[in-house]
Amino acid sequence: MFDLGVLALRLVLGAVFLGHGAQKAFGAFGGPGFAGATGFVGSLGFRPARVWAALAVGGELAAGFLFLLGLLTPLAGLLVLATMVVAIAKVHGPKGFFVQDGGYEYNLVLIIAALAVAAMGPGRVSLDYVLGLTR
Repeated sequence: MFDLGVLALRLVLGAVFLGHGAQKAFGAFGGPGFAGATGFVGSLGFRPARVWAALAVGGELAAGFLFLLGLLTPLAGLLVLATMVVAIAKVHGPKGFFVQDGGYEYNLVLIIAALAVAAMGPGRVSLDYVLGLTR
């Protein structure tokens, strides 16, 4: 049951981060696209905005793919941690805890889920297992 549970969690995390990355990179799912994401990142005070936007978008896309594949799972967890901590610090933290107020509740759940998968390992249905990168 462990392998099934961690697979389900990995797949959901992967889909969420791929979706959010695709919104920012390509304008998919009603997202802003890269130009819009760059403008938003710049409005937060990051300079050069294009570089920081590329890092954020790349981190979300990479984390999504890595979780879906169960590949380099600790790196995927670290990418989620990094992007979500910045999102909390710069956007959601000042708005309080609850998501209905724009708070960081959802970001915190994503961080904990990603770190839990990284700590537990991706399970047997993963490339990490097939390649011998995990037990």
